[in-house]
Amino acid sequence: MALKLGEAMVKDGLITKEQLRLGLERQVIFGGRLGTNLVEIGIIKESELSSFLSKFFNVPAVNPELLVSINNETISCISKEVAEKYKAVPFRKERSRLHVALLDPLSVSSIDELRFITGYDTIPYVITELRLLFALEKYYGTERDLRYIAIFGKEEEGKTSSDRNKEHLAKVKEEFASVRDKEEIIGILLNEARRITSRVAIFLLRENRLTGWKSKGLDIENVDFPINTTSIFSDVINRKSYYRGPLLEIPGNKSLISVLSGAPQDCVMIPLQIRDKIIALLYADNGNASVMDASLNYINTLVTMASLSFEIVILRNKILAL
Repeated sequence: MALKLGEAMVKDGLITKEQLRLGLERQVIFGGRLGTNLVEIGIIKESELSSFLSKFFNVPAVNPELLVSINNETISCISKEVAEKYKAVPFRKERSRLHVALLDPLSVSSIDELRFITGYDTIPYVITELRLLFALEKYYGTERDLRYIAIFGKEEEGKTSSDRNKEHLAKVKEEFASVRDKEEIIGILLNEARRITSRVAIFLLRENRLTGWKSKGLDIENVDFPINTTSIFSDVINRKSYYRGPLLEIPGNKSLISVLSGAPQDCVMIPLQIRDKIIALLYADNGNASVMDASLNYINTLVTMASLSFEIVILRNKILAL
């Protein structure tokens, strides 16, 4: 099913063949659904996956708002054991019908068995693995693996930067706008990222060489890291997009895992770009055994402002050189 689903995603233009390859490769290494892995590495959004699954299975996708506050009477229609076995969460009950979100909404046997167990006519809806696991934990106490908490959030993924202190964000913007050199840019970026993560580092990319530049909470300065093999570095560089999730224990990540004294269960790496050219990579985590509560949107905002600041410095230097 995973390959057929992936091929359908490519045909629909949701992902490319190369992105499918990356997703399948990661799925083999770490497990989970293909769609989950694609969301974890930032290729698609969870909402996009949900919409596609609805189209692919020809079954309506459950509205996330309906999962926010499901009453006890509805939840009790399916026991914890049954919910975990069939990967199902009931979210609305009306007369003889029970509306149920299912990881596999086309499983006739599962639907028939749910009808027999509950005594209700089961109406299936498709749900993403991430949202299902979130609902199972919220209503049945089924604990999620850290990787799923990291990507979907403890209450739901990510609060936007507008939820943060606006006054402080305005101050940070002013700091980035008035920089004079690259060292000042990196200083602001590291200090701000360190406010919401315990370890942060900047890796400088020059041609085919990646070198540790500046960091807080770990020591990576002047250390070279390979980018000619499959790794978190090559993944972010090739896709020109961020990665968030566990640091996979694969050969290409060995040097970074060594520096970190282990493989974090949740980390983020984001490219700093100037006019589509990657000049550096930002890495952040909360240690090897913790997830990041921080919104990825805020860290992305910091990186975007830093990238723009680099352009400001370059233009200023060009003007002064005239």
